[in-house]
Amino acid sequence: MPRVMKKYQKSILLIVFLFLAVGISAQCPMCRAAAETNLQQGGTEGKGLNKGILYMLTLPYLLIGTIAFLWIKNKKEESKAIEA
Repeated sequence: MPRVMKKYQKSILLIVFLFLAVGISAQCPMCRAAAETNLQQGGTEGKGLNKGILYMLTLPYLLIGTIAFLWIKNKKEESKAIEA
């Protein structure tokens, strides 16, 4: 594999996984029943429920991933500065 591909392999895999995971049902059974009932009665509140749950679920992981990425990047830069 090219060097660049190895460097970003985990990031690319994570992004692909997140795009594939959009169709996953992230609702608890009680929320799902409430949303289905609402949609059957002509309401529109249930349409965005699943996307809202997935949105709230991904934000902490993105935040932690960003912090970890920056921390690792800074550690590598510090080790290169010490070696030089």
